[in-house]
Amino acid sequence: MSRDNAFIDPDLYEYILSTTLRDDPVLSDLREETAGMSEGRMQISADQGQFMGMLVKLSGASRAIEVGVFTGYSSLCVARALPEDGLLVACDISVEYTDVARRYWDRAGVAAKIDLRIGPAMETLDRMIGKGETGNFDFAFIDADKLNYPRYYDLCLQLLRSGGLLLVDNALWGGHVADPERTDDITATLRELNGRAARDPRVEVSLLPIGDGVLIARKV
Repeated sequence: MSRDNAFIDPDLYEYILSTTLRDDPVLSDLREETAGMSEGRMQISADQGQFMGMLVKLSGASRAIEVGVFTGYSSLCVARALPEDGLLVACDISVEYTDVARRYWDRAGVAAKIDLRIGPAMETLDRMIGKGETGNFDFAFIDADKLNYPRYYDLCLQLLRSGGLLLVDNALWGGHVADPERTDDITATLRELNGRAARDPRVEVSLLPIGDGVLIARKV
């Protein structure tokens, strides 16, 4: 996690963090450990995690889905915001990274709320739908392999109830989605998904320049 935001003046972003971020040792230690990893920049920013926790509380969510756990920062923020009997189904393929997540979930006292499912997320979500869990979730967060975002989007929407929130991370992709010269597969996929969500009659949408861009869709 870096203390910067490509879409906000650095001094203004530092002001935002220093003024409104409510930090604690569990969160800061997890950010520090993750920052030392080769793929540490995959972690969401601290302000984004705090924002997500607020959305969970505002929406009254008690059942959530996460596609892409990494070292568990977003999971921790969401699980903390869920009620004591809340549930977060967390999907990832990496035992190595999620072992780090488990340590911090235990330390934060939220491990009992998190059902970690190791394996391809599409298979996990398909099984949930097959078991009749359609419409049973209140909140979903997608932050995994970008080329599969459109499929994750559709599966999570099926699992969400009316009024449920779906957040898609990296929606601005460092600003590349606005650059017509960028035609690589990931940029094209994210650009297409943003446009598709904007036209999707199943949702109301907002696209915010927090973190690397977060697309928020509310299922109608």
